[in-house]
Amino acid sequence: APARGAPPARLAHSTRLPPKRGLYDPALEKDSCGVGLVAHLKGVPSRAIVEDAGLALVNMEHRGGCGCDPQSGDGAGIQTALPHDFFERVARDDLGITLPDRGAYAAGNVFLPVDEAAAGKAKALLAGAVQAQGLEVLGWRRPKTDNSTLGAMSLETEPLIEQLFVAKPPQLGSLDFERELYMARRVAENAAKAEGPALDDFYVNSLSGRTITYKGQLTTAQVFEYYDDLRSPDYMSHMALVHSRFSTNTFPSWPRAQPNRMLCHNGEINTLRGNKNMLTSREGVAQSPYYGERTRHLFPLASDDHSDSGNFDMCVELLALAGGRPLHEAVMMMIPEAWQRNTELPEWKRAFYEFHSCTMEPWDGPAMMAFTDGRFVGANLDRNGLRPCRYYVTKDDHVILASEVGVVSHLDESMVKYKGRLEPGRMFLIDFDKGAILDDVAVKKEAAEAKPYAQWTANNLARLGEWVATKTAAGELPAAGAAVSPPTTAELNAAGYTREHQEMILRPMISGKEPLGSMGVDTPLAVLSEVPRMPAHYFKQLFAQVTNPPIDPIREASVMSLACPVGPEGNLLSLDETMCKRLVVDEPVLSLEAMAALHTTTYKGWAAALIDATMDVADARARGGAALRDAIDRICAQAKEAVGKGSPLIVLSDAKASADKLAVPSLLAAGAVHQALIKDRLRTRVGLLVDTADAKEVHDFATLVGYGADAVCPRLAMRAVASMAEADGKPASTAMASYQKAVSFGILKVMSKMGISTVQSYKGAQIFEAVGLGPEVIETCFRGSTSRLGGVGFDELCHDALRFHALGYPANSRAPDALNFGDYHWRDGGEAHYNTPAAMVALQQAARTNAREAYAEYSRLVDAANAKVAIRGLLKIGHDGLLPEVPLDEVEPASSIVKRFATGAMSLGSISSETHEALAKAMNSLGGKSNTGEGGEDPLRFADERRSAIKQIASGRFGVTSNYLTNADELQIKMAQGAKPGEGGELPGYKVTELIGKTRGTTPGVGLISPPPHHDIYSIEDLAQLIHDLKSANIDSRISVKLVSEVGVGVVAAGVAKAKADHIVIAGGDGGTGAAVWTSIKHAGMPMEIGLAEAHQTLVLNGLRSRVTLQADGQLKSGRDVVVAALLGAEEFGFATAPLVALGCIMMRKCHLNTCPVGIATQDPELRKKFAGQPEHVVNFFWMVAEEIRGYMARLGYRTFTEMIGRAERLSVDPDRLNAKARTLDLSPVLMPAQALNPDETMYKVMQQDHGVPDRLDMKLLPKVREAIDAGGQVVIESPITNVDRSFGAIISNYLSKRHGEAGMPAGSLQINLKGHAGQSLGFVLARGISVSLEGDANDYCGKGLSGGEIAVHPSKELGEEFLANSETQMIVGNTSLYGATAGKAFFRGRAGERFCVRNSGALAVVEGVGDHGCEYMTGGRCVVLGSTGRNFAAGMSGGIAYVYDPEGAFPQRCNMEMVSLYNAGEDPADSAELRAYVQEHLDKTGSPKAAKLLADWDAAAARFVKVLPNDYARVMAEMAARGALEAGAQAQQTRSA
Repeated sequence: APARGAPPARLAHSTRLPPKRGLYDPALEKDSCGVGLVAHLKGVPSRAIVEDAGLALVNMEHRGGCGCDPQSGDGAGIQTALPHDFFERVARDDLGITLPDRGAYAAGNVFLPVDEAAAGKAKALLAGAVQAQGLEVLGWRRPKTDNSTLGAMSLETEPLIEQLFVAKPPQLGSLDFERELYMARRVAENAAKAEGPALDDFYVNSLSGRTITYKGQLTTAQVFEYYDDLRSPDYMSHMALVHSRFSTNTFPSWPRAQPNRMLCHNGEINTLRGNKNMLTSREGVAQSPYYGERTRHLFPLASDDHSDSGNFDMCVELLALAGGRPLHEAVMMMIPEAWQRNTELPEWKRAFYEFHSCTMEPWDGPAMMAFTDGRFVGANLDRNGLRPCRYYVTKDDHVILASEVGVVSHLDESMVKYKGRLEPGRMFLIDFDKGAILDDVAVKKEAAEAKPYAQWTANNLARLGEWVATKTAAGELPAAGAAVSPPTTAELNAAGYTREHQEMILRPMISGKEPLGSMGVDTPLAVLSEVPRMPAHYFKQLFAQVTNPPIDPIREASVMSLACPVGPEGNLLSLDETMCKRLVVDEPVLSLEAMAALHTTTYKGWAAALIDATMDVADARARGGAALRDAIDRICAQAKEAVGKGSPLIVLSDAKASADKLAVPSLLAAGAVHQALIKDRLRTRVGLLVDTADAKEVHDFATLVGYGADAVCPRLAMRAVASMAEADGKPASTAMASYQKAVSFGILKVMSKMGISTVQSYKGAQIFEAVGLGPEVIETCFRGSTSRLGGVGFDELCHDALRFHALGYPANSRAPDALNFGDYHWRDGGEAHYNTPAAMVALQQAARTNAREAYAEYSRLVDAANAKVAIRGLLKIGHDGLLPEVPLDEVEPASSIVKRFATGAMSLGSISSETHEALAKAMNSLGGKSNTGEGGEDPLRFADERRSAIKQIASGRFGVTSNYLTNADELQIKMAQGAKPGEGGELPGYKVTELIGKTRGTTPGVGLISPPPHHDIYSIEDLAQLIHDLKSANIDSRISVKLVSEVGVGVVAAGVAKAKADHIVIAGGDGGTGAAVWTSIKHAGMPMEIGLAEAHQTLVLNGLRSRVTLQADGQLKSGRDVVVAALLGAEEFGFATAPLVALGCIMMRKCHLNTCPVGIATQDPELRKKFAGQPEHVVNFFWMVAEEIRGYMARLGYRTFTEMIGRAERLSVDPDRLNAKARTLDLSPVLMPAQALNPDETMYKVMQQDHGVPDRLDMKLLPKVREAIDAGGQVVIESPITNVDRSFGAIISNYLSKRHGEAGMPAGSLQINLKGHAGQSLGFVLARGISVSLEGDANDYCGKGLSGGEIAVHPSKELGEEFLANSETQMIVGNTSLYGATAGKAFFRGRAGERFCVRNSGALAVVEGVGDHGCEYMTGGRCVVLGSTGRNFAAGMSGGIAYVYDPEGAFPQRCNMEMVSLYNAGEDPADSAELRAYVQEHLDKTGSPKAAKLLADWDAAAARFVKVLPNDYARVMAEMAARGALEAGAQAQQTRSA
């Protein structure tokens, strides 16, 4: 039998992933990686390049992954130029053939099925396809492989590997030869797919006359061990790409290893579904000038069999080989710079990007693409710089580019000429024909000037805004501000508007902002609701967590864009000016004037075909869903007809809705038309616009755009806000414009939580999961979207539409009443809620009196509410006779069960000190755990019963110090929050008290921004690094990762387990105290039950469940809730709302307003006096929950809690609890027993993760410093360091913090001198008293969380005089240095990457240049930049001061001025003196020539420094100074009087 922790056996020799079972879906697998490139600029091949690439690959092993089998990696590979001398020899020795001259043949490695007959069939298909293109097959060779070091999982799916040689006909040029090889491969791939599963394992790694790829399901070290070819001394190349993969699964997939055919990818394409849909649609007009009619053999242009990287590679190949684009230009098209809002962008570049935006939407997401076609090799970074890429250029013309520095560890520093980095949106390119690195500007200028793009766009692009302005000026449209008729109650009701929509959603948006709420969502899913719901409510927004980062749409607006070209596209594979004959729509929300223009006018050849999106009410009543389906079919047919007639635009309008006409829900109509046009390859030939009454809240628009609408006019919402404004005496036109702005920004926010930057990419990307929609609806309207539980069909959707219509047009013709279902606030007789007044009263009575009868009533009320609201409420526990009952006195005691409980992550700031401390005291007395939340914790609490066992680490990094991390039993990484997954938050200044300011490292009274989690968690390998960091910072703590339920959370959890987390929280999307926009609270995040079941099933299937503890967190309120969660796979349980209610919360939902009347969610000192809760109330509640659990255990036949974990077979659907809509659900995927997926895996944690702590450099040096730490003495030590030595200093800091606490030791007590290339997170939470001096350079996250220590990094003395004299121009540290630093000093003699000093709250940092987003969210400390900065400096900066040397005057344009003001630092003597001292210290620590030069003429230098001062910080400091002066004056007066 397989060892524990192994995945189940699968079909022998299948490289495919396991089939979809339960909630596991192989289509959801994600990956990330490390990438490297080694090349000779002049194209001189050598053995050294191949060997150095192999070394770089091995030194990035930590960026790859392996699962439960350490000898089976996630995949690794290498791509080189064809090694002619080697191939010439082996072809002669192995095949007895003489190869043609260099460049006159091709070779490729091919994966084949191990079955002999199937392998023969696959070879015949490929050979036949090659010959069909007029090429000659020279022979097949079987390269020698050695699988002796492979693990069982890799061996199980190891393919047969053969090498094909193909001759180039003399008449074919090199490029045309590549094209014919490409055609042959695509023809063979399609033929193999047609053969069915027998040839599933056929895969052509590459087939080219220029390059060849060797890869597999290997660890980095195994690549060269496995392939004998790569170890041959005569295998030489002038370039090599390497790739190390980290997948979220543990299942082998040899083909998914990289490099691909033309590139390798580090990152994730977030918009993949939309990109693939549009590529499919483009097949309708795609015609290659080279292939002509043969182009169709290249279809499909996208594939569900490939990953995001594989599809990107397919598209690059298509553009380069079928479209004739230079490879780097194809990459520029697919990953454009953030050009729309860049004021520094030259016009020639803007014209290039604007033209190409008309040909293809961006493939959006964090991406570092390394690519080659043999002539060029290069790399490109996404627009936001979300992946690391550093490079060296040597004096002997070698280039080393990789995700980290130091990967070629033997490199002689004296040979290095330049150290650089790839910048956001920039390209690094080597042209071997020219023997040079081509500058980004030169590359793009050459591409931009190849065609008159500016002239083409000027001649052909039309703009909707100009259309409206032109027609308005001509009198063809009403003037802006013309009267708008108010909506009738009938219209509002029929379109689903309630009073809450109007007062809580629309009215606040009149001021231009989306409204906020709090305390989560406690109403039913749409499919469980008894009240009618719109189709959009069946969708939950997806969000980024772990595998890719979200974006801050406010502070990083510079990379975002709402504009989108719409209308017919040209042929993607040609290049002429007609390709930009499109209509630019500036934002996806259209005004009434814009829709009127589309309805009634034409402009420059643009006109819209109007399609009626209504149906007869009588028909709908008579035939239900069949009538709705027919109406949708009719709309789709009319859309296709309009396209056939050449209409460039279609408008779907429900304006004819009336008492007799029922509006087809706009989402169903738009989604169906979009899918129908894609299916017929027509979607790229028309723009799709929607004129509707039912779009009102942001989620409605997000779903419409996400499912294919180019733009939406919310006709009725505009009239409603106009009417409200006029009633308040405000201009209607202003109100409508503000509403339009609020909705558009809301769409940006929804996009940004998935890490998507442009509406053009978001459109049609289907970034949602459906909950409760049946297969017919999905297939018709939302094809490709996930709907795992089935659900309602067109009958139920039509029924709800008719219910809304009847509420607008009652049968008795009486005037309708305005609707109020009580969706946002509980209403007697309205929508069901978890939290009812009766249940809260019963809970508080039980908690305060410890009365079991009161608790029993509470439990009964919760169960009744669950039955109407939650999936768990539909389930029956036990009653199956599987096990006999056991006596209650034999069941595990409550005192043991309560240790499995934790309270929610509620920060000091969101709740009061009294509440926070009461929860901690209660949980400590129980032996459970309380959670700090992300706001830090007062160190005074560490030593008593107020200590929180769980210390949370979130993107805000508030108060995260070495001492904070040391004083924890569990360190929890907050990846997402149920109330607002994928988003950050804000703490307003009035909530930042003196204690909170001290704890969070900021100034009292100054507001705080908590950014979304993207600064050091760009991907799965970055999370693995943070786990590595935290385990170093507290080697005794378990490391937890908090995830929020969404589709794919299971595979993310598997990746998190592989990243060495000890504990995983699956939170529901219900939310808690956190303030968030209602769109997020209501429409993001899935129920806990689905996410928990998916995570448990996937972990079991992957053989990883035994390594991690799984915690459920999501509106848990009773013992029954806990039992259901345990049976679905949880071992531990988080409670947030219920303990607050026990302490007195009455669910006023005012948490974000600081007006909580019971003193719980407020910082107001007067309101805090009203807090009456006691720790005993929480203790009583949890004891009663545990006793209820014991009762269930006895009835189920379980004596111990662990016996119950994961036994989903004890759950079943209770038919008595199902309403009509709920009966359509299929809950069997949730209830799939995980044991059936992998019988040999345990259902709960039984083994510890191997964190490799003893092998870390700190552990080797700790004995040398331990005595000095213990005695409070001093010591100096020296050590080499390499890039695999990560998080250096954290373990020593952990030891120091245990001995000396927050105070640390005197500065310089421990002097550690390092030499080499430091790994990631050098000096992580370095404690006060430790000084680290590095001669060399450092990678990402240097000085992260700096906690009073000191770091100095200066270049190696071996680099040579010229380099050292100009070190200010050279890269010295990576991205995100000093992130979350709280105290200490850092000096960097050279430049840093992106996001320098983000969230610095107290450290001094001096650096000689930074990339984009410097000092973002900074709240304290000082940052001195002695050189240039990138864009968006000081975004969200609320405290501290930055000084930037700006002799050219370029800085103001690169600074985000939203929250700061700029001053001349030389004008204030105090500023000048302070700054001079910092520069002098920098010189003393690093020997910086730049510092010496500035100090030599300081007065002149000081005048060239810009002081960056946050406005709120300046205001509060001035107020404090004024108060101080008044107090001093009063004291003086008192003294004089005395």
